[in-house]
Amino acid sequence: MDLKKMTNENLIVINLKSTKKEDVIKELICKLYKEDIISSEEGFYNAVMEREAHSPTGLERGLAIPHGKSKFVKKAAFAVARLENKIKDWESVTEDNEVELVFLLAIPEAEAGSTHLKLLSELSMALMHEEFIVGLRTAKTPRELLSNLEYKEKEEEEVKQYSKTVLGVTACAAGIAHTYMAAEALEKAGKELGIKVLVEKQGANGIEDRHTINDIKNADGVIFACDIAVKNIERYEGKDFIKVKVADPLKDASKLLKKVLENPDGKVKSENTSSNEDHTDGKKGILSGMIEAIMTGISYMIPVIVAAGLMMGIAKLSAMGLGIIDTLGSPEMATSSNQLYVLLHNLDKFGGLIFKFIYPIFSAYVAYSIADRPGLVPGFIGGAFAGGLHYTFWGVKDGIPSGFLGALILGLVAGYVTKFLNDKIKLGRNLQAVKPMLILPGIGVLVIFLLNFYLVDPVFGGLNGWLTNVIKSFSGASALVLTAVIAACTAFDLGGPVNKAAGAIAIGLAADMIFPLTGRVLAIVIPPIGLGLATVLDKYIVKRRVFDDNLRVVGNTSIVLGLIAVSEGAIPFMLKNPLITIPINVIGSILGACTAVALGAVQWNPLPAVWGWPLVENLWAYLLGLIVGVMFIALTNIFVRFYLLKKEEKTKVV
Repeated sequence: MDLKKMTNENLIVINLKSTKKEDVIKELICKLYKEDIISSEEGFYNAVMEREAHSPTGLERGLAIPHGKSKFVKKAAFAVARLENKIKDWESVTEDNEVELVFLLAIPEAEAGSTHLKLLSELSMALMHEEFIVGLRTAKTPRELLSNLEYKEKEEEEVKQYSKTVLGVTACAAGIAHTYMAAEALEKAGKELGIKVLVEKQGANGIEDRHTINDIKNADGVIFACDIAVKNIERYEGKDFIKVKVADPLKDASKLLKKVLENPDGKVKSENTSSNEDHTDGKKGILSGMIEAIMTGISYMIPVIVAAGLMMGIAKLSAMGLGIIDTLGSPEMATSSNQLYVLLHNLDKFGGLIFKFIYPIFSAYVAYSIADRPGLVPGFIGGAFAGGLHYTFWGVKDGIPSGFLGALILGLVAGYVTKFLNDKIKLGRNLQAVKPMLILPGIGVLVIFLLNFYLVDPVFGGLNGWLTNVIKSFSGASALVLTAVIAACTAFDLGGPVNKAAGAIAIGLAADMIFPLTGRVLAIVIPPIGLGLATVLDKYIVKRRVFDDNLRVVGNTSIVLGLIAVSEGAIPFMLKNPLITIPINVIGSILGACTAVALGAVQWNPLPAVWGWPLVENLWAYLLGLIVGVMFIALTNIFVRFYLLKKEEKTKVV
C-alpha cells in the first residue's frame, strides 16, 4: 500500500498550535470532513474517542496514531499533524512520550478487518525507521511532508550472505501496533548484524507471515516477543529460544538476537510452553509464567462473560419493559401462551447456562498457556469442578463449588502437572503418539480429580460452613455489624461459596422478617459497577490507563451486568489481581452497605438489580450508599494500580 495515496496536502497540517489531544483530533477531523472523506464530524469524533478509551494510541518517540472505524467514513484515508508544542499528557505506551507527530486514520466499517490493520501495520513499520520520522519532522510544507511519505527502505548495496537464521514471533494484547513494530525492529537489527530474521505476527488479523516447515528447520533460534501465549508453539520443538515482552525488541533488538544465538533460555519442547520460563532466575520465571497463564485464561474467558451477559441483559431488560421481570425466571413462563414470554424466559436461562462455562474455559486456557494442548483437557475438567458441574451431574443438591479461587488453583495445577509429565516421560518413537493422546490427559485428569476431591472441595466447603456459623453468630448483633458481615461475605468471591453462604443466611433472616436484605443486595452490585467504572475513569483521574486491554474490554460489560445484578462481570479483575481486588471489593461493599443502612435504607426483597430499587424504603439513602461503595472501589483501584505501575517502572529504570 502506498501511504501517499491515502492522504493529500489538504489533510496535512504543519506546526499545529493545539495543545490538547481532543483539539488536535478535532482539527484533523475537520480536514477530513472538508475533503469529503467523512460525512459527519461529530459521528467520526465519537468513534475516534471511543477507540481512545480502549488503549493508548500514543507510541514512542513523539508519535501517536489515533484512529476510528465508522459508518461515517466514506473512504479510507488519514490526516497528519505536526504540532508546534509537544503534548505531554497524550496517553502512550511509554510514559515519557511527548507527542509531536500525529496520524489520524479514518477507516470505513466495511474495511475494518483489512484496510484498517494493513494501514496501521504499514505505518507502524515505517515509523520504526528514524530517517522516515526525520523526513516528516523537518518538512517545511505540507507538500514536502507528503513527498516524504513516499518512503522505501534502502536496499542493501550488496546482498549479504547470512550466517545465521533467527525466527521471531510477535504478539501484543491488542494485536496491532506493537505486534508489527516489534517485528520490524527485529528484522532491521538482523540486517545490521548479518542475521536473516523471519518474523511471524500473531495479531488482530490472525497469524501473518506464518513460518513454514523449512523456515523452522533451518532456524538457529527463535525469539518469542509476546505478551500472550504463543499459538502453535509445538512447531518449534527442539529450537533454542528466548522469551521476552513484545516491547523489548523496540529497546534493543540486536541484544536479543545475540542472546538467542549465544545464550538462549533453553530449547522448545514438544507440546508445552517451556518458553514461559524466564531467563533471569527460576523464581521469577515461575511467577511470570503464572501471570501470563492467568492473562491467557482471562482473555479467552472474557467473550464467554460478554456473551452470557448480553443474553441475560436482553432478556431481563425486555422483561422489565413488558412488566414481567418479577416472573421471568419462574417455571410457568416456559409454558406461557405468549411465545415472547417463553423466548425471553429461555434466553435468560441460556445466559445463565453460558455462565456455567466461565470457569471451565478459564482453567482450560490457563493450563493451555503452561502446557499447550495436553493441558486443555485437565484444565477444562478443573474448571468444571470449580463451577460445580460435578454436583449437577451427580445430583448433589447441597454441593458447594469452589468458584474462581478453585478455577485458578486447578487450572495452574493442571498446566504444571501436565508440563512436568510431558518433560519427564520418555517413550520410544513407536509409542510417542500414546503420550499426548492417553498418558498426559489420563494422569492429568486423575490428579485434578484427586486434588479437587481431597483438597479444593473440602477446603471451600469447610470455609463455607465456618462462615455460615460466623454469620449466624452475628444475627443478634447490631444492624451495622450484621450488615458489614453480610456485605463482606457477599462481595468476597462474587457468586462463590462464601457469597452463597451469606446469601442463604441473609435470605433466611429476611424471610422471617428478622433482618432486611439491604446490605446483601448492595454488595452484589457495588463491586462489578465499581470495577467497571474504574476502567472508564482511570485516564481522567491519573491521566493514563491502569488496566490492560482485556480488563478494559470487560469493564463496560461489568457495569451493565452489575446493574442487572450479575456480579460475574467482575470476576476477570479478581482472577488477574486477587490480592488487590478482593480487599477493595470487601471494604467498598461494607462502606456502601453501612452508609445506606445507617441513613435508613431498607430493602426486604431479594431484588438487587436496578428494577428492584424503586421498592427500597428511603431510596435516596440506598443510592447514596451505592455511590459511596462504587466510588471507593473505582478510585481505590485506580490509585493502587497506578502506584504499582509507577513502582514497577522505577524498578525497571534502576
